[in-house]
Amino acid sequence: MLKNLQSTFTLHNGKEIPYVGLGVYKMENPEETVQSVKTAIEYGYRSIDTASFYQNEESVGKAAKESSIARKDLFITSKVWNTDQGYDATLKAFEESLKKLDMEYLDLYLIHWPVKDKYKETWKALERIHDEGLVKSIGVSNFKQHHLEDLLSDSNEKPVLNQVELHPRLTQEGLRDYCTSQNIAVEAWSPIARGKLLNEPMLNHIAAKHGKTAAQVILRWHLQNNVIIIPKSVHVNRIKENGNLFDFELSLEDMNHINQLNMNERFGANPDDF
Repeated sequence: MLKNLQSTFTLHNGKEIPYVGLGVYKMENPEETVQSVKTAIEYGYRSIDTASFYQNEESVGKAAKESSIARKDLFITSKVWNTDQGYDATLKAFEESLKKLDMEYLDLYLIHWPVKDKYKETWKALERIHDEGLVKSIGVSNFKQHHLEDLLSDSNEKPVLNQVELHPRLTQEGLRDYCTSQNIAVEAWSPIARGKLLNEPMLNHIAAKHGKTAAQVILRWHLQNNVIIIPKSVHVNRIKENGNLFDFELSLEDMNHINQLNMNERFGANPDDF
């Protein structure tokens, strides 16, 4: 039952991840990043999603330390970047991320993109750091079904989660169904399509009906599709708005209307060409 920002999704390894987290992509100003993360934690967020590529792991670590919440009650995710893929390079990159975050372990570590001829070796490195207890869960990001099938054919462990571009213009139903069949959680990056749908009349009509914003309607649509979300914002009012999703429910009709906005349109890169 989704009640608040601490409501969690249970991954196939039994670990729990909050349904709603704060994404920190493109948060480049260190002070602003620290402040945004601390604000989110104070407001009730427990999950923070960063990556070595974002170059703000130090700020995330600092905010976590300065917050009033114990490390064990936070869920911290980072990712290995494309140029660091391969077995040895990944082990080194992970060590670097831990050092920057100034943490003893991570809750989740992901392969950022499926780099051809590299991601299987990278995955073996993730399996190792998981076996060593340095990360509690391991997963992937931007993997299509064929990448997942390829990985699963040759791995000891299954990813707990696949973080992908997902929003009403790119509903990824086939991929979501496949992940569900494999017991792999789906997490949406860019859950509100970088704000490109906020003037969509139908979303605003649904929003008005519920006394909410179009962004909140989209985020609630994800949650009711059992998708984990990491909306990003540095603005206090937006961080709060994005977390205020638990006092309304979309009807089946609302959900169907939103599903119909799909155009298989990506605003980010295509994993096959990246």
